[in-house]
Amino acid sequence: MSGADTAWLRMDRPTSPMVITAVIILKGRLDMSRLMRLLRTRLLAFERFRWRPVEEAAGFYWEDDPWFDLGHHVHRVALPRPGGQRELQDLVSDLASTPLDASRPLWQVHLVEGYRRSRSALIVRVHHCYADGAALMHVLLALTRDGRQRHVPSHGATSASGGWLPWLGDLTRTGTQLFWELLQHPGKAFDYAQASTAALGEAARLLAMSPEPRTRFRGQLGPAKRIAWCDPLPLDAVKELGRALGCTVNDVLLAAAAGALRAYLMAHRDPARNLDIRVVVPVNLRAAGAPETLGNEFGLVFLALPLGTADPLERVRAVHARMQALRESPQPLLLLGLQGLAGQAPRAFQDQLVHLLGSHATAVVTNVPGPRQRLELAGVEIEQPLFWVPQAGGIALGISILSYAGQVQFGLMTDAGLVRDPERIVARFTAEIGRLQEAVA
Repeated sequence: MSGADTAWLRMDRPTSPMVITAVIILKGRLDMSRLMRLLRTRLLAFERFRWRPVEEAAGFYWEDDPWFDLGHHVHRVALPRPGGQRELQDLVSDLASTPLDASRPLWQVHLVEGYRRSRSALIVRVHHCYADGAALMHVLLALTRDGRQRHVPSHGATSASGGWLPWLGDLTRTGTQLFWELLQHPGKAFDYAQASTAALGEAARLLAMSPEPRTRFRGQLGPAKRIAWCDPLPLDAVKELGRALGCTVNDVLLAAAAGALRAYLMAHRDPARNLDIRVVVPVNLRAAGAPETLGNEFGLVFLALPLGTADPLERVRAVHARMQALRESPQPLLLLGLQGLAGQAPRAFQDQLVHLLGSHATAVVTNVPGPRQRLELAGVEIEQPLFWVPQAGGIALGISILSYAGQVQFGLMTDAGLVRDPERIVARFTAEIGRLQEAVA
């Protein structure tokens, strides 16, 4: 098992299972037998979903589950009446609070029947050691009607910056490998020196970051999670805002998320003046055109969200300027390398690293660009896909942004002991987009 994948297994805690949770809302009723056939032929074509992680003295490795049974991983459930969004959110929250069975491959699917009477939903949970969000989007595409690979566009926050040397991220190579590479390509010595200097400088900046300010979004975590999401918003409307303000779609969405968090604090009469909170933003580091594989190939950047800025236009401009500064930063490649190194180092080293990173952030923000066209799953149209990644290192908030078929989706996962009502923040996100539209007009 790779160091990066091992790192996610080691980060499991009773208060924070390292499990990606996805919800796929379908426009009609999904037949269980068709779903089982689809998973057997398409999902299990990815060998890793038959594997389970096993730990020995030398570390973790993958092995085929000798008693693998698809029926152990796929379950059928029905929502209590009235079977609406609130009941579905409650079920997803309960599942997101529950660890997976470590004796089997670490994934499960729940077919939810009776959602809004005529609809179905799939709740899919996959341990992060199996794949990251970009890889799981590829799996979703393989499960759709024709199974062909389709181009998934990128709109900024989750794509790799191309300005940095690709070998900067490979911090886990052995000295022997590096020695022979320099013998064969002596001209790279200067480039390595430059990259190493940049990496050391970035590492020093990370270590020098001040701890996060105290807000109601930080505190002792418990095992219970709460999940909420809003109705999809038209992506064209968000793009229009970006064009009018000279920034990206991501800048607009992140600024709206900052506004929603600010409004929630203000509603609780918490101080927000001059308040910045850092969020961790995953950055996809797969090379363009590279073969799609499972596993984890992403770095991280720390972005300061300006919650202290009251004016929505000023907030967008501040986010834009900060994202611009990060786009050519070696930070994501450095943190990918540290993640791989941590998975191979003693567990105590990784625990210290995770604690250090967690103490410098309040939330994880993931932004995965999905397919532009509508998809079908086992003959039923996908209406609305959603997902949430786990939060490591004592982080209590997980913000999810996903585009699909001309719409953009915002969702939130919170620690129930700190934020019991994430639906109030989600509602404020929609309101913040409206405020921006009014301000631009």
